[in-house]
Amino acid sequence: MNYISFAQAGPPEVLYLAEGPVPVPGPGEVLIRVEAAGVNRPDLLQRSGQYPPPRGASPVLGLEVAGTIAAAAPDSGWQEGDRICALTPGGGYAEYCLAPGVQCLPVPEGISMQEAAGIPETFFTVWANVFQIGHLAPGERILVHGGTSGIGATAIQLARAFGATVFATAGSQEKCRVCVELGAERAINYRELDFAKEFRDVDLVLDMVGAPYTPRNLEVLAARGRLVQVGLLQGAEASVNLGRIMQKRLTVTGSTMRSRPIAEKGEIAGELRTRVWPLVESRAVKVLVDRIFPLAEAAAAHLYMESGAHIGKIILAAA
Repeated sequence: MNYISFAQAGPPEVLYLAEGPVPVPGPGEVLIRVEAAGVNRPDLLQRSGQYPPPRGASPVLGLEVAGTIAAAAPDSGWQEGDRICALTPGGGYAEYCLAPGVQCLPVPEGISMQEAAGIPETFFTVWANVFQIGHLAPGERILVHGGTSGIGATAIQLARAFGATVFATAGSQEKCRVCVELGAERAINYRELDFAKEFRDVDLVLDMVGAPYTPRNLEVLAARGRLVQVGLLQGAEASVNLGRIMQKRLTVTGSTMRSRPIAEKGEIAGELRTRVWPLVESRAVKVLVDRIFPLAEAAAAHLYMESGAHIGKIILAAA
């Protein structure tokens, strides 16, 4: 099979198309004939040597795919020919990829394979962090940073669909306009306005920026508010006023998805299928695809993501 490899960590140019053996599914696993794969920030970190794969995971980049099942273990819950999208432990930038059966979901009705490939990483992350960890409830107010990223666009739509009022930040007026179209009550350009002066009494902040935003995130939160961290794009170490956390009874939390046990990811998949898949199939929640690159042009896809110009998901077409 063809897959994307890199001999050493470095810039996007280190990526190249290689050939290797087709993997064989083990107990509970499926082999997916990949039609499309999503590009995500963790892929860029892994390529640059900052995010090594967990023990036992494929060293090949790629955390989400869509395609058809080419082979399945008897205990996987799937059959050859099923159309699925999957959260993978790695290996998505390839013509074939392994995934635990419990981390697979059927491609929603009416959704293309390219759209489906942009679902797993962001939908698993948002559901786990906003609803399971963050306990967002109907009528609450949520601030979503990076509103037109894959995670941001998904968080805006799901929060709105489940009855929350949504605010967002983004890096241009065009991106702010898209945030409002997706369901945000208001979106501001963080290059022009300070979100800590524009928003107050927010119940939940979903942040992937990290250190520079942390003190201001705590300021905008209402009493008993929650800061949920899902990324550290600008650093992991922040100075905060612990007194403010105590006075306002705040919760500071967050998580990563890749290191979670398979069983936990399976539970998230089950909740997505029951509660979110109907919204996707009705198009009440959409998958925002910005650009599709051929698999062989993975380096160009990474360069494009690093530019920050994209709105929504970047997809690699493997078939």
